[in-house]
Amino acid sequence: MFDLNQLRCFVTVAEELHFGRAAARLNMTQPPLSRQIQVLEHIIDAALLERTSRSVKLTPAGRSFLPEARRILKMAESAAQVAHRIARGKSGSLKIGFTAAAAYGFMPELLAACRTRLPEADLSLKEMVSGDQIEALASGQIDAGLLRPPIARPEFATKRVVAEQLLAAVPRRHRLASAESVSIKDFDDQPFIMYSPSEARYFHDLLVAQFMRAEVLPRYVQHLSQIHSILSMVRAGLGVAIVPEAASSLKIADVKLRPLNLRNATPVELFLVWRREQDNPLLPALVDIASGLAALQQSEE
Repeated sequence: MFDLNQLRCFVTVAEELHFGRAAARLNMTQPPLSRQIQVLEHIIDAALLERTSRSVKLTPAGRSFLPEARRILKMAESAAQVAHRIARGKSGSLKIGFTAAAAYGFMPELLAACRTRLPEADLSLKEMVSGDQIEALASGQIDAGLLRPPIARPEFATKRVVAEQLLAAVPRRHRLASAESVSIKDFDDQPFIMYSPSEARYFHDLLVAQFMRAEVLPRYVQHLSQIHSILSMVRAGLGVAIVPEAASSLKIADVKLRPLNLRNATPVELFLVWRREQDNPLLPALVDIASGLAALQQSEE
């Protein structure tokens, strides 16, 4: 089979129609250039050039072969460039898992920054609860995840990217709607929209711990996993709730969000998690971008 060097020699001669000028362009002498053309013609079993002492012309076979030779050279060059960009972490694909709550705040900022810093990268997003992300990371289904703790797996590296406050969510006509701030004790014996203990375990366990510490006992009227669904129940007047600060971007009508007084001012955490043993060249760039956003958010606070 012919090689790329033979194609390059043929294309250069075809463009110059002169062996001397073609040899100069290729930084070689005429005899090896002529030899490369002869070998190419022998391989494809067709004369590509008509040579005389005064001129060089393309044969009909040469004229038809020229655009194909150019296309092959262009494809080879493009393939090399793609491989180079991927090796440098500039191109390729990343599969990122994220919780629904991450999409309210940090995730859009991360995507916007990635589009600026990694314009050639193909980002594939998968909304998953934290537990499913852990399994997807372990099996290689995703390259990185935005998820909630705990993350007690030694094969994973982590970076905290969000630490935010909790807010009280109450119906517009509720007595707490006009309060400057809400205490955890205000939820005692209140109808409460609670997080699912399985699909939203992080928020469920966090609130249960807060209620037990304050000796508060709400009346759970519903268990849900998605924050927008919880706020919809609050809007309907079925109860009150506690949501992360990022939920304020949802702007649900007739739901008032009020600061919640807790001992820990920023109890809600979100982590970027990835496998320590991984070979995706884009992942270090993603970690760097996420770390920069996290640092910027911390400085603004």
